Amino acid sequence: MSEDRDELLVAVVSLYYELDLNQQQIGNRFEISRSTVSRLIREARNRGIVDIRIHKSISRDFVLEQTLISRFGLKDVYVLQTTPDMDENALLVGVGRLAAGYIERVVASLPRNSCVGIAWGTGVHAAVSALSDNADLGIDVVQIMGTVGAPDTLTDGPDVARMLARRLGGRHYYLHAPALVEHPALREMLLAEPTIRDIIDRAQTVQLAIAGVGSVQDEAASFLRAGHLTSEDLAQLRAQGIVGESCGRFFDARGRDEGFEINQRIIGIELSALRRIPRVLAVARGLPKAESILGAMRGRFITVLATDDITARAVLRLGENEV
Repeated sequence: MSEDRDELLVAVVSLYYELDLNQQQIGNRFEISRSTVSRLIREARNRGIVDIRIHKSISRDFVLEQTLISRFGLKDVYVLQTTPDMDENALLVGVGRLAAGYIERVVASLPRNSCVGIAWGTGVHAAVSALSDNADLGIDVVQIMGTVGAPDTLTDGPDVARMLARRLGGRHYYLHAPALVEHPALREMLLAEPTIRDIIDRAQTVQLAIAGVGSVQDEAASFLRAGHLTSEDLAQLRAQGIVGESCGRFFDARGRDEGFEINQRIIGIELSALRRIPRVLAVARGLPKAESILGAMRGRFITVLATDDITARAVLRLGENEV
């Protein structure tokens, strides 16, 4: 008898949830009343025969978004509304999904064979990982800064460029050079190479650039984790007034990158060129990056920001005198 009951419950909920029959139609089929069908559906849910899951979209803090847009003149902002149970990975994934939504909206409007530029980092990787596959777009991807040699190669420029190109159904163009070299003279030699120069030139013509914002604080410095800089190096950069980097270009609290020796050893797009790109999406979160994000916004070389509400509030506190 129990098996017969279970079989009836499965049949009723299958017709109701999978075939979209209403309760009266199901009642007619089994020669039972509509109220009995309702009780059977409720019983099936209570016993776990039916598992209803509501897939909510990611919650955004629209007030913080508008505040950042108004205060810093950004074109768009995506702020993840966090919950206490979110760990670091969940926060990164959530911000990445918001960034991916923006990327998908932009690339859908680009003509075939358009080009998108990409840097590197955990935030950039999170955004690309969250993208849906859409090989019909035919959008190309170019690496806009040299290879960092990150401990997690999946977050480095070549890998995220290849992944993004696969998602968008286009070709990928590698920048076959390190992001940071030992001497400015070596940088000049590499930039004289036609293959490298061609990629840098291509990077300056993209319709969308996707980048991270790095910190010079030891606990969040990507160049430290990659082994290119030491804690002593970072201390010296901070002493010069540097607060962060983007696309490997180090900048101060006003977003200025002129006069810093380290930038003479970076291979990749310059911030002056980044400012000319129509859309520059920065995917960045974390309290140690608040000062860096503020500097990037002041420097006007990012136009769109994806972050979380904790980071956004910290940025606004730091820049509360901005007009």
